[in-house]
Amino acid sequence: MKLHAISIFFLLQLLYLQNVAAQNIRSIFLFKDVMKSNTTALKTSGFNTLIMFGIGILDNGDIKYYSNTPGSQDVVVASGGSYVGGAALADKVRSFKTNTTGINRVEISMNSQHVKNLMSRPGPGAETPLYRNFAALKEAWTLDAVNNDDEVLYDVASTVAFAKMLGKIGYKYTGAPYTNAQFWQSLVRQVNSGLKEPDLLLDRMYLQCYDGGANNNPAGWANALGIKVVPIVWVTNDSKPVYGVSAAQARTRFSGWSSSQKSALAGGGYWNDFDIEKMGLSYRDYGAVLTSVFP
Repeated sequence: MKLHAISIFFLLQLLYLQNVAAQNIRSIFLFKDVMKSNTTALKTSGFNTLIMFGIGILDNGDIKYYSNTPGSQDVVVASGGSYVGGAALADKVRSFKTNTTGINRVEISMNSQHVKNLMSRPGPGAETPLYRNFAALKEAWTLDAVNNDDEVLYDVASTVAFAKMLGKIGYKYTGAPYTNAQFWQSLVRQVNSGLKEPDLLLDRMYLQCYDGGANNNPAGWANALGIKVVPIVWVTNDSKPVYGVSAAQARTRFSGWSSSQKSALAGGGYWNDFDIEKMGLSYRDYGAVLTSVFP
């Protein structure tokens, strides 16, 4: 009886920890070239998830990293089934989860370009260049997930095929919606068909709550998708300052959502590190907001 009680206790503890983990995603999108961003600050300011923007698929199945930073060059990182992005870049990405760090998940974010064509021909098979390139990149960068930032194509069938291909390689799949809830709803349902938590393939939705998604309501999206969402706000910036929020304003927004819509939230996050550094803002201040609201 005592052993039985102990087993139940540890089972309950495990379920509790899984539930807590599902509520405390603290993310930031990396728009700046990771070779030039403040790696130490990203690792030690309270974030636990980094989403590297942006990765692109070329028409032949090669994968390119777009640095998005003045003075940096875009670079093909996987070709012919091998990693070709260089040791320095691989070491940098791998370092996010090593030594003194709070990061436990690194994702790459990409749009939908060439996905439909490549899923049609040559398809998602393990022998295809695209499959082999994503496998090589995962190993080289120790990646955890691929983020879908589709804002144009919205083709359900090819996106589902692509997500399932990534799942076979060992990736998780995530979304970054701001509109077209019907597409994202269909995607979640089909990608996760037959799966249950914590083994969902499409396991996170980073909901854009700025710019075109400024009026998005996390609870409404969570209800429509059948999965908790991670609302993303834009830090103070000079590109579209009307959509930027200070750390204090971010705290107000996240706290408000957490107070009124807690069951809909899996955490919170920001777009993007480039503006934090460009505007002379504090990673620690923005990170502290997330650790406070989503501990």
